[in-house]
Amino acid sequence: MSKVIVVTIYICLCAFAGLSQTPIDLKRQVENVLHDDILEEARWALEQLPVTVTDQRSPRSAGTIHDFYSEGDYWWPDSTDANAPYVQRDGQTNPKNFSAHRLAVIRLSKIIGALASAYLITHDDKYVRHALLHYQAWFINATTMMNASLNYAQAIKGRVTGRGIGIIDAIQFMEVAQGALVMQHSPAFDTEILTGIKRWFTNYLKWITTNAYGIDEMNAKNNHGTCWVMQVASFAKLTNNDTLLTFCSERYKTILLPAQMEVDGSFPLELKRTKPYGYSIFTLDAMTMICQILSNGKNDLWNFTTADGKSIHKGIAFLYPYLRGKESWPYQHDVMYWSNWPVAQPALVFGGLHYNNVSWLKTWKQLDHHPDNSEVVRNLPVRHPLLWLN
Repeated sequence: MSKVIVVTIYICLCAFAGLSQTPIDLKRQVENVLHDDILEEARWALEQLPVTVTDQRSPRSAGTIHDFYSEGDYWWPDSTDANAPYVQRDGQTNPKNFSAHRLAVIRLSKIIGALASAYLITHDDKYVRHALLHYQAWFINATTMMNASLNYAQAIKGRVTGRGIGIIDAIQFMEVAQGALVMQHSPAFDTEILTGIKRWFTNYLKWITTNAYGIDEMNAKNNHGTCWVMQVASFAKLTNNDTLLTFCSERYKTILLPAQMEVDGSFPLELKRTKPYGYSIFTLDAMTMICQILSNGKNDLWNFTTADGKSIHKGIAFLYPYLRGKESWPYQHDVMYWSNWPVAQPALVFGGLHYNNVSWLKTWKQLDHHPDNSEVVRNLPVRHPLLWLN
């Protein structure tokens, strides 16, 4: 009998019997569920060689070979004029747009996430040594490294060479940064490489907090503004930038939670979109990760509540019934990818652990831990929970 089945049965019995479980017990159960999958994915990761943004370049990119480039998902050729600027179809992804760089970053996050998770389980430095090959290629090697900016992300043919909303593509670097954070004390982690990694993320943080694109994205009123805070918090944690960590925490408490959540725990701006289900899940996960990254003994975002009663607990509680069974979803269905959600969402595992909620964890265990749909993966930057539990 697999570990997943054993743990799930145990949790169900405890829930049925009304037995309370300590946070340590629940954390161990999560680790047991993830254990075998982590080692299997790490075996794959050990066989992967680096692929960076320099391996492919779009002729439509206005940047250099070292610049990340992507194109707006919902922009399509004008059916009346092939030479005209692209036109928008909100919620409908154009599969022919350039996505090689985005896929390369996602691949990197999978590789580093798997290697770092396996290192936490086994303490085997072979995972660290292989991870260094990828860190060097992406952030240090002058021939293959990526520039620490996103000036050319989510461009639109015939309209713009890049946009502030393209910064959301960088959330896939979160587990890359977190991987370095959890492996940095290994004797196999070369100190010069670690310094180079932190220098790259320091430069990126300077760009995202001063560039006009970054400022626009920070001020976005929907999931984009939330994801700005989420990624800045993640990278500030790696680089020990206490000023930005404090800024992100205050922004969550004074801007994100008050402006984006309704008093019932829903996210009205996301519910208005053509993919209200997927966007609601995405925003909830992002806010959950902000709480997970920034909370400490002096600043507990998990238990922060606004004057009118908004909190991350209320957000998870609102969406949970529709994660457990989306047939009860009372709003319109997403125009695309309705059948692909939900998966093993971060909000369920971290919320379940923090609030000692066995039901949330049970649902998390039963959902898909290995989604392969590109849209789902793109909106699921945290796929290795073990990295964030230490």
